[in-house]
Amino acid sequence: MAYGAPGAAGAPTVTGVPLPRPRRGSPPNGPRQEYIDAFEGDVDVFAPRTSDAAHAADPYASVTDWDTEAGGRIGVANDTDDGDDFDDAPPTGEPVQAKGAKGRAFTGIAAAAVVTALAVVVAGQVTKGREGSDVQSQSAADQARDARDSASRGDGRPAPSAAPLTYEQKIGKRYALSPTLKGSGKFDAVPGIDRAPGTGQKFTYRVDVEQGLGLDGELFAQAVQKTLNDDRSWSHNGARTFERIYSGKPDFVITLASPGTTADWCAKSSLDTTVDNVSCDSAATERVMINAYRWAQGSETYGDRIHAYRQMLINHEVGHRLGYNHVTCDKDGDLAPVMQQQTKFLERNGIRCRANPWPYPGS
Repeated sequence: MAYGAPGAAGAPTVTGVPLPRPRRGSPPNGPRQEYIDAFEGDVDVFAPRTSDAAHAADPYASVTDWDTEAGGRIGVANDTDDGDDFDDAPPTGEPVQAKGAKGRAFTGIAAAAVVTALAVVVAGQVTKGREGSDVQSQSAADQARDARDSASRGDGRPAPSAAPLTYEQKIGKRYALSPTLKGSGKFDAVPGIDRAPGTGQKFTYRVDVEQGLGLDGELFAQAVQKTLNDDRSWSHNGARTFERIYSGKPDFVITLASPGTTADWCAKSSLDTTVDNVSCDSAATERVMINAYRWAQGSETYGDRIHAYRQMLINHEVGHRLGYNHVTCDKDGDLAPVMQQQTKFLERNGIRCRANPWPYPGS
């Protein structure tokens, strides 16, 4: 019959391995003595074993103990056994573990405990690893988001810049401009208006800037309005007030122009500004000409006082438009009159005066 084929009705499946039969002479209703002996005494599963113990070196020895005691056979029973070592009495009682099973049971429990402890340690390490990975992933995500935000700020949008300069900072700076520059002669009016702040005699003016100068026309217009309406200027004690307009007919046009263009317009009023590269009031025209080179660079007489020099330029040339002529200082150490040609000199005939931008400096 083939291995694994079913047997007769009610019989166990045939496996090709004959079932063991009880030893001849064994008590009919009880376990064999060697089974009982196997459970006598406690076994220390953690104590070192010696070579004297039966089957200690072979962890699988107990599986074949019953075969060994049945005649020294190992593995399965021989199909050619003549049955001399077995009787025909049916087995009785519950199956018991073979010799050494109790020790192996303790060994198995200890091994399971060790495996469980290792599993807990490994699980903890995995959890920490996951937590670390989560933190690293979060950090990487934050870095990626910051990189995207930084890139998006740079795409088509200007980077944050420093705070813009104040009026005082801008008006106190020098600007590059050639002393021999000859501009196009075309002008643009600075847009906007500045209302007259006072109640005195009102003068209206427009501010024109020559094209291509590269200077700040709005800054120039702001400086004109602030200077003329200062109480130290021609508006002193409310006598006059000045208003900047953009369209319509003004009383005069304050014009910022290159040295070459300034010379052309001043020549229309028989004035030569090429000597010392100065400004003028071209009285035959509507234009009060401010030489852009002097506006940008100042003069030796004022040194680093570029803001004060610009105030003097405006007050001096508008003073001409209002009818005031040149005068000079007559006492050493005094403030120079605003109508003195301070761009050219502060000292004459042994008298040295101090630079002064205002018609009424004591106010």
